[in-house]
Amino acid sequence: MILSLGMEEIQAIARYAAACASPALSIFEEERRDDPRPRAGISAALAFAEGAARTKSIRDCAWAAQRAAHDARDAGQMAASYAARAAMAAAGAAFLHPIPRATQVKHILGAAAYAARAAECAGGGGGVDPLDRAVDLAQPVIVDVLRRYPRAPPGGGRIGELTRALDAALRETR
Repeated sequence: MILSLGMEEIQAIARYAAACASPALSIFEEERRDDPRPRAGISAALAFAEGAARTKSIRDCAWAAQRAAHDARDAGQMAASYAARAAMAAAGAAFLHPIPRATQVKHILGAAAYAARAAECAGGGGGVDPLDRAVDLAQPVIVDVLRRYPRAPPGGGRIGELTRALDAALRETR
């Protein structure tokens, strides 16, 4: 079975993911100011959201942000690593597939979950809970698309917990 999923909806998902990931950039750049890869990932997601073609370059930006996450992790900078993963997930949101699998929920909510984890590792979200912010940012189209998929899958450690909490909040409060 394939879900009905329009390009405008996928663009809205990418816009949402970029908005959720953007606050984490400051966490990353505080530790690794000379590494532009996460910012490029978010920029690629935003460009797609505004009408740019979904191309390999977006995927390349996602992979580059993931490499930045690995570099930060290897340097012991866990908050920066999760922040870079948020950027990776934002770029990856452009590749949401119309396959009704729970794993696809990560394309919708992964950037928010990684940004929330980055804030936790950095000692807080500056007074604003990142998951509350993600709920507030979710336009009706985001919730509508999310509800077409099964609930977020079990497992995945703390990121999985954050994803499931956000998934439940969005499905149940709107």
